[in-house]
This record gives sequence, structure tokens and C-alpha cells, in this order.
Amino acid sequence: MPLTRSPLRRLAAAGLTLGLALVTCAATTVPATALAGPPAAAPAAALDRALLRQTLDAVRDAGMYGLYSAVHDGRERWQGASGVADVRTRRPVRPDMVHRVGSITKTFTTVALLQQAERGRLELDAPIARYLPDVVPGELGQAVTVRMLLNHTSGIGDYVVGAFPSLAVGSPASLDDNRFHRFTPRQLVAHGLAAPATGEPGQRFSYSNTNYVIAGLLLSKLTGGDAEGYITRHVIRKAGLRDTAFPRTPFIPGPHSKGYEALYGLIDPPRDYSVYDMSWAYTAGAVVATMDDLSAFYRALLTGRLIGPRWLAEMQTTVTVPDAAGDTVFYGLGIYAMDLPCGRFWGHDGAVFGYGTISMSSADASRQFSVGINLMKYQRVDENGQAEAHAIDFALRDHVFAAGCGTSAAATRSAVPPNVFRMDGRPFFVK
Repeated sequence: MPLTRSPLRRLAAAGLTLGLALVTCAATTVPATALAGPPAAAPAAALDRALLRQTLDAVRDAGMYGLYSAVHDGRERWQGASGVADVRTRRPVRPDMVHRVGSITKTFTTVALLQQAERGRLELDAPIARYLPDVVPGELGQAVTVRMLLNHTSGIGDYVVGAFPSLAVGSPASLDDNRFHRFTPRQLVAHGLAAPATGEPGQRFSYSNTNYVIAGLLLSKLTGGDAEGYITRHVIRKAGLRDTAFPRTPFIPGPHSKGYEALYGLIDPPRDYSVYDMSWAYTAGAVVATMDDLSAFYRALLTGRLIGPRWLAEMQTTVTVPDAAGDTVFYGLGIYAMDLPCGRFWGHDGAVFGYGTISMSSADASRQFSVGINLMKYQRVDENGQAEAHAIDFALRDHVFAAGCGTSAAATRSAVPPNVFRMDGRPFFVK
């Protein structure tokens, strides 16, 4: 059905083009606290390679063009790919393809800032005006702390509609107009500050990519150089990642899939946006990586190779976020917790035009999975501006549970309530 102006604006303003879709919740958050242990859960089963292949292919059969997945369980490893990287040539996807990972970039940016805190150069509860008085000016700069930026409680609006104004009127024109447009971080921040505030600083959680553009400017100020360069040297290389980068051109370096965007039916057939100037995402979402590299990154983070235990504990100090569906999500500093039947996982998801990703790890990084898809916003939107469940969502849910826990699809349906987690605003599982 055609999208009305209001639902698309609501989705766009929510920042769904970069990742975790918790922004529509209006509930006041509780103070940030160390997250209690997960509910009792059965241990993850050993890798079930047949189940992983079956559930991966089921996502393709449900309508996904192509996807790839990497699963680690101790020293045991599984990689798989299904579908095509190019719908015209039918070139197949491969497990080692480089992928735009969207808001998973936020974890990289947070780690870099906490390295500065570890060196005594940054206080998490200091007002951002102490460091960037000309970026967030006036009373707002004095009220918003660094921590509020990183856990999305600043109240600062998202810049996406400002940068892509056609989304407000139900048109994808801005996506094409900006394909080679170079945004500056300060332009993005200006769009975010001009957007309606989502609350008073510290009042509630509201996911905003503007927070992480400001975080990138903060990192540049503290290090005296380019934020993307610092993250590359001190996070990406320190973690030993070989296929992870901030691309310096609109092209993805290395073998990759095309990335197809449907924009909830507004682009039909879906259009390839793999060639794109990612300055619009900056330190909120511009990183590319392979699925193996994402798991290696979270493994390095969770096992203490990137920041010390005190600062990892700060990352895992969360705000409790009841979302519009009544579920609870725990968001920390650039990372969030997801409870599966076999235990608690930490990580992030991400979405940019044409590409979606989720990467999660158990607390000790003994069990990990990373999944990338190359077709985005394939659902339709109802009259209330909510994305309707698609067969792909159910199939993705099943693969994620197989990757994380090794449980069967039947078991996951009975063990997990609906709407338990989402990627880019889409429930993996709804009744």
C-alpha cells in the first residue's frame, strides 16, 4: 500500500536508517545501572551445521536476495552464505564479503572514547560543553553529558530527515540526490539540533545518530586528529581486524555484495545503493567489515584486549528501555544486551541503505554470531507507521536463534515472547 507522509516521516525521524529501532519508545528510563544477570537459561548447544544451513537458506527462500553468517563456539567455527550478491548477474554471495555494518560503528566509536577516558583525558559525566562548547552550545551543552550521548539519553534529535528531506514527504529522491554528496560532521549535527528534541537531557532513551556524530567530533578534539583515523589505528588494528575500515571513497573496498533498498515499497524494484558517500553516517555508521571481523572485534572487546575491565563495565551499564511493544531492551554505551533462551548476548545491529547487520556475543565471547543481509526495508508499513512483519523476519529470527543457541525453530517459538528484539525497526518475531 502507498505510504502516507506521517508514517514514513515517523520511521525516518526515528533514525531507522542506521540501526537499533528503540527510538519510538516514550517511556522514561530508569537510571543507568549495572545489568543484573540474565534469567536462568539452558546452555547453548554445540554448532548444528545442518540447522545453520537450513535456517540460512530459509531466509533466502523467504525473499532475501542474499545473506552471510559467521558463528563461533570456542574453537569451532561455521560460515555460510545463501542467495545472490547481484540480482541481475546472479553472482552468488560469499561468507567473506565486506559489508556496510551501519550502527555497529557505534561500538567502535565508544571503545575509542573509553580509551581516552582510561588515559584520564575524558570524564563520562562531564558536560559536552567542556570539550565542544561551539558544537552543542548554551544550556544544552551544559546539560548533556558524554554518557548521555553514548547511551542515547541526551534528548538531541536525529539528523536523518534533515539530511534526507524527501523522506518527510514519502519520496526516496534524497537517497539518489545524496549518493555522492559530501556531508561534514558539523552539518549533520546542525540537522540534529534543528530537529525536535526527544526529551530533556537524561530524561529518557531516544536513539539518535546525532549523538554519535558529536562523539566523533569529541574524539577528534581529544586526539588532535581525524576520528576515523584514530579508530582505525587504535581499535581496528589493535583488534587484529584485516577487512574492517572506514572507506575513503563511495566504493566498498574488497569483494562485496550490492546493497538493495526497498524503502518500505517506495522503491520498486529495490535499488542498489552499494556505491555511496558514507560521510552522512560518519562515526555513527560508516564502517565496513566482514562477519568474521565483527565477531573478532567483539571477542577482543569482551576479553579485555581493547579497554580494561572498569571501562567494559561502564559500557555494560545500561538504561532499561521499555519499547512500544512492551518489551525491555538494555542499552549501555554503544552496546546492548539481548537475552536468548541460552543466555545473555552483547553487541549491536546496524542498517544503512541496502545493508543490514547484527553481531552478538555471549558475555565471555565463547559463543558469537554475525549476520549480514543485502536487502533492506522490504516490509510494508501500516496506517500507524509500523513495519508489518514479513516472512523474512520470521526466518531471520530462526537463524539468529540457531546461531546463538542451536535450538530448533519450534523451540524458539515456544520459548521466546513476540517482539523480543528487532533489527532496523523490524521485529524478528511477531504473532
